[in-house]
Amino acid sequence: MKILVISLAGIGDTLLATPLLRVLRERYPDAAIDLAVMWAGSRDILQGNPHINTVYFQNLLKEKLSSNLRFIARLRREKYDISINTYPQSKREYRIIARMIGAPLRLSHRHECSNWLDSLCVNREIDQDYNIHCIENNLNLLRLLDQPLPSKPVDCQLFFTDAEEQWAADWVRRPEFEGKRLLAVHVGSGKTKNLILKRWPIENYIQLLRKLLKAHGDIQVVLFGGPEEQEDNAQILAAIKDPRLVAAKSRSLKEAAALLRKCHVFLSVDNAFMHLAATMKVPQQIVIESPTFNKTIEPWLRPFRLVPNPLVAGRNLEYYLYDGKDIKGTREHLLQCMRSITPEAVLEVVNEVLG
Repeated sequence: MKILVISLAGIGDTLLATPLLRVLRERYPDAAIDLAVMWAGSRDILQGNPHINTVYFQNLLKEKLSSNLRFIARLRREKYDISINTYPQSKREYRIIARMIGAPLRLSHRHECSNWLDSLCVNREIDQDYNIHCIENNLNLLRLLDQPLPSKPVDCQLFFTDAEEQWAADWVRRPEFEGKRLLAVHVGSGKTKNLILKRWPIENYIQLLRKLLKAHGDIQVVLFGGPEEQEDNAQILAAIKDPRLVAAKSRSLKEAAALLRKCHVFLSVDNAFMHLAATMKVPQQIVIESPTFNKTIEPWLRPFRLVPNPLVAGRNLEYYLYDGKDIKGTREHLLQCMRSITPEAVLEVVNEVLG
């Protein structure tokens, strides 16, 4: 049997698909289980995963149409028996790709935007559920294969090389870190659609970190992020000249995750690093609420503190559904929405966590 798992959405969504991969391997030990991903970070976090045979990577947004068609044709030649579109890939294009790859059995969720064309592209569907987690939505797809659901919650997984583990261990072994509690901060968010508008303002991070460093002499703040956060992190470092504020210069997402496991507190909006921190069991996690935050993407199996957004006020699903569309609202309103969370509000929660 050959199974293709299609996970073309965000990096965090691919991480949240790893419990499904684990269960598929348990149920189909002799199957070839491959993945198709669109982001280099998704490919990165899957490296070393023993439940996968092959990871196919293609940035369908950046490559030319001819290259994308060759990529899909390559997958079609593999003659998969089953393809599985993971949650929450709501755009119709993802289901069209599944149809073009041509597995006889094509599994997907049914979204608000689904219509007759979606039913032509996939032939087994299950309704999405905003009242349960992404991971549970993914595992519900097992019902379409006449497989029982796991009896216990299944966690996300990353598999590290010795070099990745050693890099993180060496990084925190600096003399200036001795006796310090590591507060990890990630200022970014996704950049597809208008998701960049859910970032908390950089000037707010600067105000917050200044106050935290002044109030807590025993903390070391570590800024995480890749190339997309480099400019923002540089702005914070330029504004706050303090040796207790540093940037983690990891060379890959897995190195960053290995370093997260050494941290004591993690702060971010809902993003891929929030899920990495939960997977790495960072002891304390703080989430700045954005309009896109909802039950489906809470840190999985981990306690966390939510800094509430006064403008969202519990209406998250009015702002954002998995229907393939942007966050609802004008650019000005969404920026105001994130500005409505003051540095003082976040400071209060972080102070409580730090004791």
